[in-house]
Amino acid sequence: MAETGIDITPAAHDAARRTYTVAVSPERVQAAETATTARYAKQLKVPGFRKGKAPPTVVRRRFGDAIRQSVIEELLRASWEAAREQDGLKPVTDPQVRNVKFEEGRPLTFELLVDVKPEIALERLGGFRLTRTVAAVTDEMVEAQLTSLREQRAPWVPAPDRAKPGDLVEATIVNLDAPDEPASEPVRFVLGQGHALPGLEERLMELAPGGSWEGTLRFPDDHPDEARRGQSRRVRVSLGEVKRQALPELSDEFAREVGEFDSVAALRAAVRTDLEADARREADAAVRAGLIDQIAAANNVSVPPSLLDRAIAASAAAYGIADDQRGRFAAEFRPIAEAGVRRDLILETVAEQAGLAATADALAARLAEVARRRGETPAAVRASLEKAGRLRELERSLTEENVFTHLLAQSTVEDGPSTR
Repeated sequence: MAETGIDITPAAHDAARRTYTVAVSPERVQAAETATTARYAKQLKVPGFRKGKAPPTVVRRRFGDAIRQSVIEELLRASWEAAREQDGLKPVTDPQVRNVKFEEGRPLTFELLVDVKPEIALERLGGFRLTRTVAAVTDEMVEAQLTSLREQRAPWVPAPDRAKPGDLVEATIVNLDAPDEPASEPVRFVLGQGHALPGLEERLMELAPGGSWEGTLRFPDDHPDEARRGQSRRVRVSLGEVKRQALPELSDEFAREVGEFDSVAALRAAVRTDLEADARREADAAVRAGLIDQIAAANNVSVPPSLLDRAIAASAAAYGIADDQRGRFAAEFRPIAEAGVRRDLILETVAEQAGLAATADALAARLAEVARRRGETPAAVRASLEKAGRLRELERSLTEENVFTHLLAQSTVEDGPSTR
């Protein structure tokens, strides 16, 4: 045991995680128990004794569980501080504690799992060649966007004929294999958007409103609910109302309703401008992604397993993935998570090494810019972002802008031909 009575032994590690086995001597445990018992005796009143006068044996008998828990927590904190000092750790989260063993007269033992900020070596940051290719905006893309704007303002009206993809239908479905089940409420969904089984949608499009169909429907082998994959059900399907969107005419009046446009021509020009701006942003994003890939390859940047696992777990929680679906989600999401973690590692390392973190002045300037666009005060914008938990996100985006400006200045970016 170390002089402090706490022995900390490295057990395993990768670039982003350390695992330690910890043993606290019986003498150190006894000293902590004695001190904690004295504190309880001084602070708490025990029936039959004046405050602070109860014997330690009585205090331990009455508050034994609480004293034991306090001792464990105290020694965990002391062990964690000792581990940080011993190895100069830079933790990114609180440590995890597992396999705690605490028996009378024996050392207190447990494991500490610590996630730390990984350090990566970036010896080459420039000299790369990249091509910036901006996708051309076609007339068809402009018309598709105009149609989308019309659909957003299109009311649903009764359809004059049978349902077809894009129609809003109301249907009642009865499970004939379970006649004792209560009747289900009618469901409403848009055909062709994947909200219902393909076989069900086909049957609905064959029915006239008010019509019914009885038969067997099979759940596909890739159905989200594993328990239903490949299963069949005998059902009775009744079609209620069928509605279809009545697209408003693309007129100058519609253009004025959409925004401050005097005519369809002005609206069409604005749509094209927006699509071209989107194409430029996508081209810039592709260049940045390509640069990160080349930096990662040139410097052999690997992703620590613990960091990757943590990223996948965080994404699964954010998406609300059920526990029984976590394994499948992890397998499918792993490449995306790995690329994201690798990107963050590179950007954070460059920002730290080159001193490119967003400054308070830069943040204030961006808040003022956002405030002007919104017609608000910078203080109101800051308060809104802080309340939504997005102020740190804005700081991060400013830092990334600094980093990419720094990195792209060290490489060659050529404009490629526009693509359609």
